[in-house]
Amino acid sequence: MPAEGVQLSPKSHIMNFDEIFAIAKTFVDNGVTKIRLTGGEPLIRKDIEHIIRKLSALPVELSITTNAVIVDNYIDVLKSCNIHSVNVSLDSLKPERFNTITRRNHFAQVYDNILLLIKEGFKVKLNAVIIKGFNDDEIIDFVQLTKTLPISIRFIEFMPFDGNEWDKSKMMSHSEAIDIINANYDQKHVIKLQDTKNDTSKNYKIEGFQGSFGLISSITNPFCDSCNRIRLTANGHIKNCLFSSTESDLLTPLRAGKDITRIIQETVKSKYRIRGGMDTLKKLESPDLHTRNRSMTAIGG
Repeated sequence: MPAEGVQLSPKSHIMNFDEIFAIAKTFVDNGVTKIRLTGGEPLIRKDIEHIIRKLSALPVELSITTNAVIVDNYIDVLKSCNIHSVNVSLDSLKPERFNTITRRNHFAQVYDNILLLIKEGFKVKLNAVIIKGFNDDEIIDFVQLTKTLPISIRFIEFMPFDGNEWDKSKMMSHSEAIDIINANYDQKHVIKLQDTKNDTSKNYKIEGFQGSFGLISSITNPFCDSCNRIRLTANGHIKNCLFSSTESDLLTPLRAGKDITRIIQETVKSKYRIRGGMDTLKKLESPDLHTRNRSMTAIGG
């Protein structure tokens, strides 16, 4: 989040409770079997409990991504709605660095809530964006968490978005990260796990450890050929790829009483083969291309 904050959207521009459900149901009617509530931070919506309960009535696997600051207030709701998987965004295990990233002094609260989620039986994944010279010195600290905790750590390559000052030199690649891990644990103890069909991460574990870790390398080792994900932004637009600079508006036609099925189908069919059309590193390094995308703080979903 920029120090100066971001321009907030008027409430009328954001999907309301009924619109979220109507659009979600249309996706489910067209074959979607999993819905993940992400953000921003989904739990700060005043109607989030109603949203979760309503979506849980659909024939889907429902899950959530959170910063875990207030997730302890929703344990019973998540359980009653059959949410079994919780992803937590956590880019540092160092309290002072965490405060710098989030601009909030909530590290102890977040860490305690991660332990609470584990205790309550949730499948917990920690998502950490790794940036060279900033938090790459914590890779082993994160992996070490999996020794005694049954969690999955996912290391995410730094991706280009508007305003995040991306350049290739800041990116910790899949191969560089795995080299660090192999050097610390001896390669023979680093076990490659079997990935499922549509996994975004290449998954591993250290022999004898309870948890596992994975690398999401959408830059150096893209998984576009098996990607089955679509993002619906908070203002009701479809992004058929996180890298895509184009979006399709569903909210306006929905409010006009129109059928949105055709828009969904055409948007899915128009998906680029690789990374929203940025199929080479040269294209990724072009600010003219990646700054056409929203900033990650404004994408939500």
